[in-house]
Amino acid sequence: MPRLTISLTERTHRALREAAARQGRSMGSLIEESLELRGILPSDAAQDIVARARSSAGLSNEEAMEIAVRETRRHRAGRDD
Repeated sequence: MPRLTISLTERTHRALREAAARQGRSMGSLIEESLELRGILPSDAAQDIVARARSSAGLSNEEAMEIAVRETRRHRAGRDD
């Protein structure tokens, strides 16, 4: 498994360490889960998620693309409501 060194503020490091202890998990597993929740996934995993979502929603490729473009524009315009 690859290793990564990061710098955290003392406050963040303490909060991470405490959360890991409370949950009986490693700090690394909490960080990895957080990254995945933020959408930091390999592109093949992200494409698979999109394909499954589109399929379960019953959208055509065109409908899915229209929604994706509209939501991307809305997000870029700062309208995250």
